[in-house]
Amino acid sequence: MEKYYKMDDMDGILMSPKEIDEATTRLAAEIDRDFADYDGKIIILGILKGSVVFMADLMKKIKLPVEIDFMKVSSYSGTQSTRKINIILDLHRADLSESAVIIIEDIIDSGRTLSYLTDYLRINGAADVKTCTLLDKPSRRDPSLRDFVPDYVGKEIPDEFVVGYGLDYNEQYRTLPYVGILSRKVYENN
Repeated sequence: MEKYYKMDDMDGILMSPKEIDEATTRLAAEIDRDFADYDGKIIILGILKGSVVFMADLMKKIKLPVEIDFMKVSSYSGTQSTRKINIILDLHRADLSESAVIIIEDIIDSGRTLSYLTDYLRINGAADVKTCTLLDKPSRRDPSLRDFVPDYVGKEIPDEFVVGYGLDYNEQYRTLPYVGILSRKVYENN
């Protein structure tokens, strides 16, 4: 018997498939506009695993020629940040100095991971580094990173634990076609 996610696992839908489609269309147009005159390579860099669904939809809508690559980093356990960023899969490219990198994230919470990766890529020689996220939770930003603002944002959201469209809770709910607010009853007793 197959297991299906129950709607009662959600306290509401924060972003419908239609809203997600509109956001990815808008973000792709902003990227096309901002990089229209760029002469170097453009790399969209997905942060595994959460950004995969968003990145796949976004890259289909970007009209400029882009290359794709991935990094895998970890800073969460369950619903809690570990406050430590571990690079599990690094980016190894000889052409980084002639490339603009657009980091693609599913969500920005404290901002530590994306701020760290932005600095890391610049230190490693990227010609330019921009950040793009589907969701931004500025109310959760680390106080030392209050000035960190992503370059491209799909939607600013309240401080809720969200899943779906690539976002997970312990590897579950990633395949939902919307972004939902996960009910506390699902994760508070685990």
